[in-house]
Amino acid sequence: MGAGPIGLVTLLAAHAFGAPRVVVVDVDDYRLSVANNLGADGVVKVSTNMQDIPEEVERICEVMGAVGVHVTFDCAGFNKTMSTALSATRAGGRVCLVGLGHNEMTVPLTPAAAREVDIIGIFRYKNTWPLCIELLRSGKIDVKPLITHRFGFSQKEVEEAFETSVRGGDAIKVMFNL
Repeated sequence: MGAGPIGLVTLLAAHAFGAPRVVVVDVDDYRLSVANNLGADGVVKVSTNMQDIPEEVERICEVMGAVGVHVTFDCAGFNKTMSTALSATRAGGRVCLVGLGHNEMTVPLTPAAAREVDIIGIFRYKNTWPLCIELLRSGKIDVKPLITHRFGFSQKEVEEAFETSVRGGDAIKVMFNL
């Protein structure tokens, strides 16, 4: 769930660790095209409307080629994405909350608990940095395609960089050249 920088790096990591099929879900066509270019096995465009969840879960499972998803990563952290993740994950599966878009969420925990779906929170765990650095160094993960804009470090360029990042559009990851 989510094809921003976190979701796209999650896609790359899932492939690097041998996930047999990775499907990316997002509301934005451009970000889904980036996910396709990075090797997603499928993409599903969704809405921001909570009422669309049942139909979207059906499409996600169809693209996955499964009754439910084994492991779902919510890389956005909103009510809609977490609710969709919990609904799309199969009995005994796992939902990993990576994105922290909202401080609080209202989600359908009871149906997920009845299916014994595990929920795990992930947030910059300190012991993962050496592994991440090794994956980048070895070339198993290449994040360079995520860098869509580069800016200098003058006040004007910094302001422009933040405006570009907030605006979204074709911006995935904005970097500064020091």
